Amino acid sequence: MMDTRGAWRLGKIALLLLGLMAIGAQRAAGGAEPFVLGTVTVLGERFRAGELDEDAVASWIGQDEIRLFNRDDIGAALNLLSGVTLSTNSRNEAMIAVRGFDARQVPLFIDGIPVYVPYDGYVDFNRFTTADLAAIQVAKGFSSVAYGANTLGGAINLVSRKPVEVIEGDVTVGAGSGQERKTAVNFGSNRGPWYLQAGASWLEADGMPLSSGFRPTATENGGQRNNGFREDRKLSFKIGVTPREGDEYAVSYYRQDGEKGQPPSTDPAVARYWRWPYWDKESLYFVSRTTLGESASLDVRLYHDRFDNEVNSYTDDTYSTLRTSGRGSVGTGRSIYRDRTSGGSVALESGRIAAHTLRIVGHYKDDEHQEFDANGLENTNFVDRLLSLGVEDNIRFTASTAVSIGVAHHELRPDTVFSLGNPYSLPGKQSATDAQVGLFHDASAATRFYATIARKSRLPTLKDRYSQRLGRFIENPALRAESSVNYEIGYRGSPWTGGEVEAAAFFSDISDRIQAVRNVSGILSQMQNIGKVRASGVELGLRADLAGRFEVGGHYTFTDLDNRSDPTTRLTDVPEHKFTGHALWHATGFLDVLLFVEHDSARWASDTVELAGFTTLDLTVSARPRKGMWFEAGVANLADRNYSLADGFPAAGRRWFVNAGWKF
Repeated sequence: MMDTRGAWRLGKIALLLLGLMAIGAQRAAGGAEPFVLGTVTVLGERFRAGELDEDAVASWIGQDEIRLFNRDDIGAALNLLSGVTLSTNSRNEAMIAVRGFDARQVPLFIDGIPVYVPYDGYVDFNRFTTADLAAIQVAKGFSSVAYGANTLGGAINLVSRKPVEVIEGDVTVGAGSGQERKTAVNFGSNRGPWYLQAGASWLEADGMPLSSGFRPTATENGGQRNNGFREDRKLSFKIGVTPREGDEYAVSYYRQDGEKGQPPSTDPAVARYWRWPYWDKESLYFVSRTTLGESASLDVRLYHDRFDNEVNSYTDDTYSTLRTSGRGSVGTGRSIYRDRTSGGSVALESGRIAAHTLRIVGHYKDDEHQEFDANGLENTNFVDRLLSLGVEDNIRFTASTAVSIGVAHHELRPDTVFSLGNPYSLPGKQSATDAQVGLFHDASAATRFYATIARKSRLPTLKDRYSQRLGRFIENPALRAESSVNYEIGYRGSPWTGGEVEAAAFFSDISDRIQAVRNVSGILSQMQNIGKVRASGVELGLRADLAGRFEVGGHYTFTDLDNRSDPTTRLTDVPEHKFTGHALWHATGFLDVLLFVEHDSARWASDTVELAGFTTLDLTVSARPRKGMWFEAGVANLADRNYSLADGFPAAGRRWFVNAGWKF
């Protein structure tokens, strides 16, 4: 069998050849639209690209906006939205927070299918590229029961493409600082009774430039970030059939292969010398909708996910000698994870009762985590089964006023618990119940007011319950679910032609939050349900078209986090104030100039370390010399600001980029 790296080298060549073929192909009038079956909404009205989101409590960003702001991965794309904060963890992975909730509490989905890592509930948002997406949906606080369990603070849904023309697609190529190079090809064909959508992308960089204001340390000498290389390759394929109006059946395949280095902390006392020789994910999905008479439908989602990765730990920055001290797989210098997820959901939706749209949803999810050392010895094997049942009713009181009511019950059933050298009994099952209600009023066709209350939960992950965290923690299989009551009032509308406005006030009362308790037994800590946190804030958004030549827009978020169970312990990684804004000037019929600014106030990185706030400015000039063709060049962090999103991990300084593309 061909080596994976060799196959991907051939794939790079194939990408460029496909790009040339695509450029020479017949141009179509339209472009790919969101895959409707992949969207998840509360009110039962389906996502339509280019319009104000009909699902009033969700934000979304489309492919055109993702490309406009040059966002190659979903972490960078999500950072454009209000209420979302980008940060970095100790493994130098991109993390996000939504209104103070982290990625375990706001899980990631693709077309409504969960894709977060079974072991810890996290994903590295840098690893998911955006080239083949149609849109990203973000539900905050109040979310449909169709997502299933663990949506304590909402859900993030990546919506794939669906072709609308006989032949359509696009090809992009680009380069940038840090020897970054990338290319992507997407191709689609809709033949009426069936359709095909395929995509391939490749992104590679040797590192990133640090700001000239960075002061070198013993573990980072400045210039290009040490051990900061990355390579991400992605294939996606979807084939669907539409045998009759209202019926649709689609099978999707995704493969992501990654390799990356972890830059060491700039603090020598805590520096790690780690590399991931592979970070791979392979997925097979089936999504369908079958109409049942004139007023009912059956939606089915089935999936199998394979997630494999390896991290190698070295003794120093030569990355030549594995670190062989410690316990378990850590003691061999190699930690190998093999995670598997299989499951599905069935949703029956009916409108047979006048003024009601009733949805009943059942979920089943089987998660397995295995860890091996360098000798192939299995150190851990954990298996969980998760079952959920939800009911949602959307009641239309008048043509302009509706209420959505939802209830869901979730059960976590441990199936297998094996930890080498640490035998203990299989814990019992645990459960959580969610309930929510939302009121929506359309004052006009372009104006919506809403108010929602949602009691949500998150069941503990395998890592929460069983991880010893390199010998520093005691397991706690009896951990219970976190819960939160989320309140929100808001407005979305177009108060004038060419203008869009959104405003929301939110409040979350979180209890039984899973937090680390120090010195439970000697110097050992333990994860326990002790946290009581209140999160509140305001989100504001504006976009306006000024005389057809200018477009301005921005998002502002104020977030106040209050640790009521332990006021002396800081809640980290979320700034109190965040603002993003842009100004787009259509200088000529084919030339645009874009300015983008982001300001984050100070944030706590730990109980004792506060990171300074920062302001960055990006400049992009783009040209469209002919229909479907575009070129752009730009500079990110124009002022070369030295700042960090995590202590010891400085962000990139000034960097340039150039991109070109063709849409056919």
